[in-house]
Formats: sequence, C-alpha cells, structure tokens
Amino acid sequence: MEMISMMYHNPVLLKESVDGLVIIKDGVYVDVTFGGGGHSKEILKRLGSEGRLFAFDQDEEALENSIDDGRFTLINENFRYLRQFLKFYGIRKVDGILADFGVSSHQFDTAERGFSTRFDADLDMRMSQKNDVSAFDVINRYDYDGLRKVLFDYGELRNANALAKAIIASREERSIKTTEQLKEVLRHFLPKAKEYKILAQIYQAIRIEVNQEIIAIEEFLLQTQDLLQKGGRLSAISYHSLEDRLVKRYIRAGIFEGEPEKDFYGNIDVPFKKVGGLISPSKEEIRINNRARSAKLRIAERL
Repeated sequence: MEMISMMYHNPVLLKESVDGLVIIKDGVYVDVTFGGGGHSKEILKRLGSEGRLFAFDQDEEALENSIDDGRFTLINENFRYLRQFLKFYGIRKVDGILADFGVSSHQFDTAERGFSTRFDADLDMRMSQKNDVSAFDVINRYDYDGLRKVLFDYGELRNANALAKAIIASREERSIKTTEQLKEVLRHFLPKAKEYKILAQIYQAIRIEVNQEIIAIEEFLLQTQDLLQKGGRLSAISYHSLEDRLVKRYIRAGIFEGEPEKDFYGNIDVPFKKVGGLISPSKEEIRINNRARSAKLRIAERL
C-alpha cells in the first residue's frame, strides 16, 4: 500500500492548503481529488474522533491508497457528482472542501496511460477507465472544427487550425494510434527549441477534452456554494491558467462569464469572499518536487 501511495505525487502546498480550511475538530470535510491520499491524511490528523472526511477520485487505481480510518469514506467518482454522492451518504452541508486539480505523478509516470510526452503509448489519456471517449477518439474521429476548437481553447495554440489540418490529412491515410505516431504527424510544428513546450500544450488540450476537465471544474465549483456552511472554506490548487482563471473568477464573482448582477446601490451578491492572496510553492518545495512549480492555491470563505 505505501509503495503504491509513493507512486502518486507528493501533495503540493500540503500545509498551506489544509491550513486554509481552518479545520474544526468535529467538522465534515471533502477532499475531491484523493490521488495518493496526502491531503486526506493531513486533514484526518487535524480532525477529532467525531469529524468526518469524504474523498473523491475517479481513477480506479487511487482506490489502492484508501485509508483505514472509521472517519474516512472514499468515493470512486468524478468530483462533478459531488453533491449527488454526498447526499447519498446523508451529507447536505460541509465545513470545508479541498481540490487539487493536477494530474497525479502516477498517471504521468504510468506509460500505458498515454498522459506523458516521454513515453510511446496508445492514445488513451482517460483518468477513469469508465470514460467512453479516449485520446484516440479525439484525434481520429473529431471533425476539423472540433479538433481546432479543442487545440485552441484548451491548448491555447495559435496555430490550432494548421495542427488540425495536419492530423486530419494524416488520419485519412491511416489511423493515428499512438503518442509517437501523433508526434510524427506534427513533427513539422515541433522546432527543437520548443518541442516539449508545444507537445505539452497539445497533450494538455487532448487530455482536458477527453476528461471534460474544464466542464467538470465548473460544475464542481457551482456546487460548492450550496454545500459549504456559512464560514466554510474552499481551498483550490490549480496548475494552468485555464483552471486558475475559473477558480479566481468564481471566487470573485460567483460566475464564469460576464458581469455579476448589481442591486440598486451597485452592490454585487457573491457567494464567497477571498481569503488572503494567491499562494505559490516555495523555492524549496519546487526543488524537492518539480511538478509543484506551476501550482497556484486560492482560498475562499462562504458568506
């Protein structure tokens, strides 16, 4: 069990994210991205005997890390179904919710999952094997407009149209089945100096589409305002600008697009107030765990 847990990443911003919850001994908390269980273990350390912790993870392999503790329940589901599954357990209000939106090191390092630019593997990238859509489907079955939109919106690639055309032209001759084949198809767009950066953007775009990550985060965030008690805390760690923009905007305005409605006096009714400023990992944490380098933590309190 400990060996499997170590295959998952060291929990990023562990102290800062759990401190941000201001844990009440007999409170009810949720860790919506369980992974190797690092954040959950820290929360359990701070809970009393009457406290409860529920954790979510859609990856079946994360179940191997479950914690043997009567106060703990691990739910093998996507956090977009947060309210539905907490209701099943009789929970309607909680005191704190922690989310770490990063892909785990375990998923990146398991070559056959197809998440990493370092390995040749089948185009998969599913965080849950129950997911019907894989990276193969995105690359081989999406039409030009769909592919271009995925690469532009989720990879922030300015040449998304050219990349989509190259993929479609190649797959008309034969299916693109592996990550190495995809790299070869796009070799023309991968200058040596920027190869890994551009590949990372392409992989990110496909992975987000396969797992509906942005939609899932929006659905999750919208549920937090109903689930959190007044004074309850949300502690959210993001790893790229698309995620962080959603969290920042939601905390500030309670919506993702447009401007919040104002009352007669020009005041806006928002569900949260932000607590402190943006928190980034220390140089020491980044030195120990390089994957922490892009992490951003935002904390909010339910009004």
